[in-house]
Amino acid sequence: MKIHPHDTKQQLDSSAGKLTYWSLNALQDAGYDIESLPFSIRILLENALRNFDDFGITKEHIETLATWSPEPSDKDIPFKPARVLMQDFTGVPAVVDIASLRAEAVRKGKNPDKINPLIPVDLVIDHSVQVDFFGTNYSFQKNVEVEYERNGERYQFLKWAQKAFDNFSVVPPGMGICHQVNLEYLAQGVISRDGNVFPDTLVGTDSHTPMVNGIGVVAWGVGGIEAEAAILGQPIYFIMPEVVGLKLTGKLSLGITATDMVLTITELLRKHGVVGKFVEVFGSGLDNLSVPDRATISNMSPEFGCTVTYFPIDDRTLDYMGKTNRSAEQIDLVKRYCQSNLLWRENEDKIKYSSLLELDLSSVEPTVSGPKRPQDKILLKEFKSKFGELLEKVHGREYIPIDKRDVGRWHGEGGSQPGENRGGNPDGVEYETKVKNGLKTVVVKLHNEKFALHDGSIVIAAITSCTNTSNPSVMLGAGLVAKKARQRGLDVKPWVKTSLAPGSKVVTDYLEKSGLLDDLEALRFHVVGYGCTSCIGNSGPLPRHIASAVEDNDLVVSSVLSGNRNFEARVHPQVKMNYLMSPMLVVAYALAGRVDIDLLNEPIGHDPNLEPVYLKDIWPSNDEISDVMSQVLTPKDYANSYGEIFEGNEMWKKLEAPKDKIYQWSSESTYIKEAPFFEGISEEVAEPKDINAGRVLLKLGDSITTDHISPAGSFAESSPAGQYLVGRGVERKDFNSYGSRRGNDEVMVRGTFANVRIKNQLAEREGGYTVHIPSGEEMSVFEASEKYRQGSTPLLVLAGKEYGSGSSRDWAAKGTNLLGIKAVIAESYERIHRSNLVGMGVLPLQYKAGETAESLGLSGKEAFTITGISNGLSPLKQLHVVADREDGTTLEFKVLCRLDSAIEVEYYKNGGILHYVLRDFLKK
Repeated sequence: MKIHPHDTKQQLDSSAGKLTYWSLNALQDAGYDIESLPFSIRILLENALRNFDDFGITKEHIETLATWSPEPSDKDIPFKPARVLMQDFTGVPAVVDIASLRAEAVRKGKNPDKINPLIPVDLVIDHSVQVDFFGTNYSFQKNVEVEYERNGERYQFLKWAQKAFDNFSVVPPGMGICHQVNLEYLAQGVISRDGNVFPDTLVGTDSHTPMVNGIGVVAWGVGGIEAEAAILGQPIYFIMPEVVGLKLTGKLSLGITATDMVLTITELLRKHGVVGKFVEVFGSGLDNLSVPDRATISNMSPEFGCTVTYFPIDDRTLDYMGKTNRSAEQIDLVKRYCQSNLLWRENEDKIKYSSLLELDLSSVEPTVSGPKRPQDKILLKEFKSKFGELLEKVHGREYIPIDKRDVGRWHGEGGSQPGENRGGNPDGVEYETKVKNGLKTVVVKLHNEKFALHDGSIVIAAITSCTNTSNPSVMLGAGLVAKKARQRGLDVKPWVKTSLAPGSKVVTDYLEKSGLLDDLEALRFHVVGYGCTSCIGNSGPLPRHIASAVEDNDLVVSSVLSGNRNFEARVHPQVKMNYLMSPMLVVAYALAGRVDIDLLNEPIGHDPNLEPVYLKDIWPSNDEISDVMSQVLTPKDYANSYGEIFEGNEMWKKLEAPKDKIYQWSSESTYIKEAPFFEGISEEVAEPKDINAGRVLLKLGDSITTDHISPAGSFAESSPAGQYLVGRGVERKDFNSYGSRRGNDEVMVRGTFANVRIKNQLAEREGGYTVHIPSGEEMSVFEASEKYRQGSTPLLVLAGKEYGSGSSRDWAAKGTNLLGIKAVIAESYERIHRSNLVGMGVLPLQYKAGETAESLGLSGKEAFTITGISNGLSPLKQLHVVADREDGTTLEFKVLCRLDSAIEVEYYKNGGILHYVLRDFLKK
């Protein structure tokens, strides 16, 4: 290096006195071209400079970052975040792991207090609220009560952890979504700690952690496994990223929302290819985007496929900090530090990027996305025709426009008759199914109400998810749409399950102050809870008469949601088409009740005088939204909402929690169980072994997400997880969800690869099934893994492109490990899941470029031997595979070992990253 890291220390004057910082200007003066580096790379460089110890973080690491170039690199770099953010679904198993590490340390005679978070951890309980009750003024209270009934034991465990661990804070249920709490309250832009000042950085156990990139904080989602390692002082290592520059120009046209913009950007970046890369936004268009607008873009980073979507700190950032009640001293510190250390947004023309994209914001049109991927952009003007094409292409049904459906003539042309529904006949409901050319209509009569459900009917309309509920413009816009719809006498259709799940209580406050919450509630968009709902499968059950009509008649119904995820079976298992859109359009489509409508040209409905009402009649102007926003949103609102954020409601305050430093595991618990990974761990590391005569448990195609792999949502009594709980005396009504039971490995391993939409090419049935090769018998994935375990047979997964995309779920890797899967061979991997597999001691292997399971002729029924693991294992080593076919022939090919760095090789040899940490602790 041209300068020693310690010689870059300088002093910064602040209102709190002199603070030490590590100067990037000092590197610039020493001859490094720091001003040409993207801002996100500068922050990684400062991080390495400040944490230099010449062991885990070396001069070579700093040199690599200081000389970053736009070309791809295979060099690994370290990152030590300033803090960690967790939500409860991923947080509970992480805390279980750390508590289990403590338990093993005690068994080995060590001091348990030494196993403690070394950096601040904030855990926000936001993933457990489910929409059981909706459309009434008691919905929120009832949902909270049910949430505590279902999750009391988990919440007691987290409350224990808050007391047992240092540096560990819990935001109780009902306070907000973790990313919005982070954006509005936790994120500081710059941190002052122990006399030092440095950029606020973090990793989070939710893939949408990058939302806070919108306020100038470098942060991304990792699996719980990596987060736990960071908490325990380990650097996170990853390959030096390419940085894609996204240049924004112009400004959004009148009536265009931030959601339209972000769905347009999602398609743009997916087409370009940004998986595993950083995206950094620049250009004059930034001056027209507020921090909530920027955060809306950053939130969708996982949908783009990138690691971060970074917005440098500028005047807009400081303005937002002031509006959200950050102190004047903090805002001044952010400005002084960033302007002193080359981290203030300026001189953008000097920066070099790996590639460039440009978007003129004025070109953005009204947009939705779906029906099963966020990047599947559909212009609103083409939505009706696209729905018809998808219905015919995907579901094999000829599409008939609603105005040409002669329901009366269809009587008796097929389908079930009243009373023949498999779901029973709840509450005296009558059904009549009518079929024409494969397209179905079900006439439902409930009490004195009669309506028709069609393919394309909307059964869920959810204003949900941090993507949009952090953005006052679209939330107040949704309220104005509701207000104008009421004024014209419109109402939401009776078959639509509506919900409003704000990201924080600030949203409710400003909706109430504006009077618009009354309008939303009049259309049954009542607050159902503060947390992730539809986006993670917590939509709750459909009303029984709707569920029965859909299930018994195989209707292709839809959801509309303002969220970020719409993968198959994610929103609701009975809903086959799911569309992302702005909160304003969610309200509009709930009024229409169906997706096969041209909202730009057809009436959304008719008023009491049978006059048509169009979207333009109820769509607010930008000035209307701005006027309301200026009247109802003040720093005081943020001060009120966040003043007591860690205290919780009365139910939380009354919740009793154990006080022991060591958690006392209960053998009776079906929620919290000591992790099986560490008990009896040897203090020495055994050499890794080659895989001999391994069998394929699953052969999968492209775009297998962690939703397909990881247990999520509800599960049936007949499933392996259901049978386990029944065997423990748990009634079906008390099953709760997989997410709520992530602290119990017995439940989770039984739900791994059990998604109802997963397509294992070895099995005839869709869902979590496979064929046990030796016997030829088809059975559940879990049952097959147990049979293979009895014969000590190592298992593999074969997969296509983008394996493991989606949420950063650590159980996708943990469950893989516990099923006995030793390696995955895929065409490509999503960044987080590949890292998580390594972190759990599962070997990620990659076909050589141009090769696939199909091109090699692999059926998945071969016996696989993989050599090169036990001898000189190194980063990106080529391994040799021999596949013995059933007919006695043999196929040989090479695969790339996706252990991308020396430290990952060590993690793998140890059996995982936490095993590595524990052994390191035991030695010390």
